[in-house]
Amino acid sequence: MKRESFTQLVKEELCTNEYESQDRLRALLAAYIRINGSMVLRGKKTFISLSTENAKIAKFIYKTINEIYDAKADLSYKTRQNGATLYSILIDESENSIIDDLEISFLEGKISKNIVRNDDTISGYLAGAFLASGSVNSPQTSNYHLEISLNSENYAKWLSHLFGKYKNSDIEPKIAKRRESYILYFKKSDQIANFLIMVGAVSSCMEFENVRVDRDFMNSANRLTNMDTANMRKTVETGKRQKEEIVVIEERLGIENIANHKIRLLCQLRMQNESASLLELADLMSQHLDKPVTKSNVNHLFRSIHELYEKVTGK
Repeated sequence: MKRESFTQLVKEELCTNEYESQDRLRALLAAYIRINGSMVLRGKKTFISLSTENAKIAKFIYKTINEIYDAKADLSYKTRQNGATLYSILIDESENSIIDDLEISFLEGKISKNIVRNDDTISGYLAGAFLASGSVNSPQTSNYHLEISLNSENYAKWLSHLFGKYKNSDIEPKIAKRRESYILYFKKSDQIANFLIMVGAVSSCMEFENVRVDRDFMNSANRLTNMDTANMRKTVETGKRQKEEIVVIEERLGIENIANHKIRLLCQLRMQNESASLLELADLMSQHLDKPVTKSNVNHLFRSIHELYEKVTGK
């Protein structure tokens, strides 16, 4: 079986991440459609056309568009002569306003400030750009290189400016012309690691750092700190969301009315410990129940709590 490239691993992680912010997803779509999309006319109707050879990207973009816009979108595929499969998404834009909502211009290079107004949306936009036309060398090689291929020099400059707007970013991309494209790229390993964290590819960053450290014995303490910070941020954000869901359950049902005593206990512990990790909550539950509770058990109980939240809210 052919081993996946490191670029594929990064892109598939971005496709399987949980995105709690719709604004971040809209920014991701704005970049992906701007780089990979085109407008086509069929009869009197206008369509957005997207294509990719990556099945997971196709499914992720198709699912996201339908969830946000409830659009009339078709996903199809065909096998090329070289054996590769091309996945195509065709969106009926005549009954929607996706291009207007995302403020996309295929002719101008400018990126709307309404779409990238903070770190969260900048992260989403850069993730969408990488999904559309990005690539990164395997950390197994000493030739560290990450690039995003674009069709406009002006747009490449605007995209480059986004890195400077991201808080504490030390990434300074360069731009080069390659045939008919403009390549935004950077080659420093620490900048590549920071980019992966920035766009939400934390697991890929850990893989990148582990292989790189094993290979050339470089000091990665600063990057590991950044990854710990990223993981802590995800833990805090998840805890906040879970607490908000439990508050709704309490208001509409009452925690004391939940039949499962473990779920009742976990709801109480989360309300008291918003930023606690799953492992910390597992330890607290073990103490209260006087028997071992694993991190996996806690994760399963939180899925049940989320399902209960969806039930009481009708989502």
